[in-house]
Amino acid sequence: MRVLVTGGVRSGKSRHAESLLAGREQVTYVAAGPSAAEDPDPDWALRLAAHRDRRPASWTTLETRDLPAVFAAAGGPVLVDCLGTWLTGVLDERGLWEHPADEVGAVVDDLLDAAVTALAQVPDVVLVTNEVGLGVVPAHRSGRLFRDLLGTVNQRLAGACDEVHLVIAGRVLVL
Repeated sequence: MRVLVTGGVRSGKSRHAESLLAGREQVTYVAAGPSAAEDPDPDWALRLAAHRDRRPASWTTLETRDLPAVFAAAGGPVLVDCLGTWLTGVLDERGLWEHPADEVGAVVDDLLDAAVTALAQVPDVVLVTNEVGLGVVPAHRSGRLFRDLLGTVNQRLAGACDEVHLVIAGRVLVL
């Protein structure tokens, strides 16, 4: 089953996503956000360590943003955490934050086309993402760009999934 798990920050979405694959021995865990080397923030390093320590030792961790390659090579279940940090990494790597929104959207759409096509070939995938469209309109352009793009990412990948789970305060709603 392909499942998109969404929710706010610290809502319990990663823990829920991991529970969907509990008991599975050979899971590929894709850490799609910045590594500790890319982001030396000590708080980020603590979050990465907490996630890593919670996962079974038999799971394989890949730090990559190349989702189509991971999906194409998957020999078992895949857990991607998180699409919000994936998007941030894509925008950072390509220096897109200051580009016109339509140009950035075209780049993200191309990446999504490839990811959706590859995702269709993997029977067991759990994708974690952030729900950022429920709050106030961000004051800065980068925040608005990110919010709008992540909304598109979430819609496109949710459309390729069998289920979407919304996690709020540790409670799960299947949409």
